Amino acid sequence: MNEFRNYHPLVNFLYFISVILFSMLLMNPIMLVISLVCAVTYSVMLGGRKTIKFNLICLLPMLITASAINMAFNHRGVTILAYLPGGNPLTLESMVYGIAASVMIVTVICYFSCFNKIITSDKFIYLFGKAAPSLSLILSMSLRFAPRLKEQLVKTASVQKSMGRCGGGSIIKRAKDGMSVLSVTLTHALESSIETSDSMKGRGYGLKNRSAFSVYKFSARDAVMLLYTLAMALYVVIGIMSGAAEFMYFPQFGKINLNTYSISVCTAYFLLCAEPVFIEIAEGIKWKYLKSKI
Repeated sequence: MNEFRNYHPLVNFLYFISVILFSMLLMNPIMLVISLVCAVTYSVMLGGRKTIKFNLICLLPMLITASAINMAFNHRGVTILAYLPGGNPLTLESMVYGIAASVMIVTVICYFSCFNKIITSDKFIYLFGKAAPSLSLILSMSLRFAPRLKEQLVKTASVQKSMGRCGGGSIIKRAKDGMSVLSVTLTHALESSIETSDSMKGRGYGLKNRSAFSVYKFSARDAVMLLYTLAMALYVVIGIMSGAAEFMYFPQFGKINLNTYSISVCTAYFLLCAEPVFIEIAEGIKWKYLKSKI
């Protein structure tokens, strides 16, 4: 189930740029919770059980660690809870702010993991190939480099292990085996880069008036979803400029605006963040309905 991927690359890119920027800029507690819930939910929809395991093993400890580090070094605030061994105060404001900042970091990581799965290299080149061909190529290859290098590293380690050259033993032996695997992997990466360069040259990359093939067509549903994303994002921006999303952590907690307008801004932000989740749920319901008619 990955219907959001089938929308036009412009719709996908605009959505991720909007939610990532808002997640980094907005520190309102309500909006932080909305961002986190929507980001984790969509990442689980895309990755399944592997993503749940990654969130529990990697992101949850990261959230706790980042919160603890902030409490150890940030001593602003007026509500003192205790004093650390060094004599510095531990304040409630710094504790809550550390949790909020950690939630923001985890949310952005989740959105970037979804971004890498939805915005593929061909979509990236399609979006920016004409405006900045060299930059788009470098960025797309950079985003693709790490997953390919990791995949090749696993393959090389598996081959070396099957040949009896990579296994147990002393620390020195394991270090030598690891360096051997890394050397083979990097050599393969350099050879692949040469092959890629020759292939691009043979296909006429960089020549003037070179045509480009694209399978992406902007349809009516793409237009509707693009307008929906722009409308929600614009409403949130207006809300931010009017102060509806403000929240003060230091020196003392401010009050969360809970008037009608601020609630409408939070609702628009939720509708924006949950956009792909709604699409996937609607597609699942549609698929079950069609199966029931067979």
